[in-house]
Amino acid sequence: MTNKEIAELAKTYLMPNYAPPPLAFVEGNGCMLTDADGNEYLDFVAGIATCGVGHGNARLADAICEQAHRIIHTSNLYQIEPQARLAEKLCGLSFAERAFFCNSGAEANEAAIKLTRKWAGGRLADGQRTIVTALKSFHGRTMTTVTATGQEKYQKAFLPLPEGFRYVPFDDIEAMRSAVDDSVCAIMLEPIQGEGGINVPDPDYLPSVRELCDERGILLIFDEVQTGMARTGKWFDYEHEGIEPDIMTLAKSLAGGFPMGACLAKGEAAVAFEPGDHASTFGGNHLASAAALATIGIIEDDGLVENAREMGALLVERFTTMAESNSRVDHIRGRGLLLGLQLADDGARDLQAACFDNGLIVNAIGDSILRLAPPLCVSAEECERAVATIGEGLS
Repeated sequence: MTNKEIAELAKTYLMPNYAPPPLAFVEGNGCMLTDADGNEYLDFVAGIATCGVGHGNARLADAICEQAHRIIHTSNLYQIEPQARLAEKLCGLSFAERAFFCNSGAEANEAAIKLTRKWAGGRLADGQRTIVTALKSFHGRTMTTVTATGQEKYQKAFLPLPEGFRYVPFDDIEAMRSAVDDSVCAIMLEPIQGEGGINVPDPDYLPSVRELCDERGILLIFDEVQTGMARTGKWFDYEHEGIEPDIMTLAKSLAGGFPMGACLAKGEAAVAFEPGDHASTFGGNHLASAAALATIGIIEDDGLVENAREMGALLVERFTTMAESNSRVDHIRGRGLLLGLQLADDGARDLQAACFDNGLIVNAIGDSILRLAPPLCVSAEECERAVATIGEGLS
């Protein structure tokens, strides 16, 4: 099928909640994608920070195929060997002591919210169930996670929303202190806001939030759906801050693009769930767990944590230089391979289109910010090509 034929079929039979261009990618290799008409593109979005080990990775594909030939799914009514090994691996890489697996970032955040409420029910005063989140945050599209998301544009079509959430400006510790009263059981934050603009807090902000949680005896939840799995140059972004959350959520690149999410926890929160409290039919099944184990192995063996850090530094250097000579570029921000190019004007969507026409996939988030989140395996040559293409697009 051609791009046009696929688009026409989709328009006829799919619900209209997406509005993609008439283009379908049918093959990928590393950081390159090929569409149904044979056109090639350098991918600097990676399925929104999802395809961390690149497209068409042979080792990941082999692991999925091998597992599929053996057994795909049994449900969590039975023990699942690769799930248990994956939980051990993630706990070894992180602060966590136990894991719960699901199918997406929204589900992981839903699990974290339910886990927090269950923990609070056994340990805090009646009525102490409010969770504080940040304005411009993004935590998912389920009814509860869209309520946790501090952006009205994602909420207004779906009123009434569940109760129990409070919002404060991100990176404002005094606003956070004012919001945390005796009704609050947890604070939930992205360590770097992704959808909200690649917003990186001041170095003392998250440590101060951790200190506040300890003072009040409440939980700290980090939504690392976008920042986790080596995206920011460490396995998890909290490592840059010198602190640990009580609960952390993962998804996106956890299984290299295969649907999977995880909720990790330590201490009393890690054992708050009891049989029947929460579940996921497909969560952590044999196939997804095998994909995640393979993804972790690739990141380790191919040095992708270090590559994310090095290529991110290269991009920051190049775009900082560009900002000095191009008045349309204000600055670059972010960490590792999760970067936001802040424009001095509202031309981000036009720039995205211009880049696309020249074979580069980037993502405008809002009118003035371009999100860059290539696969972790991106090369220096590919980074230089992306910078050059964006520079051409700006002119």
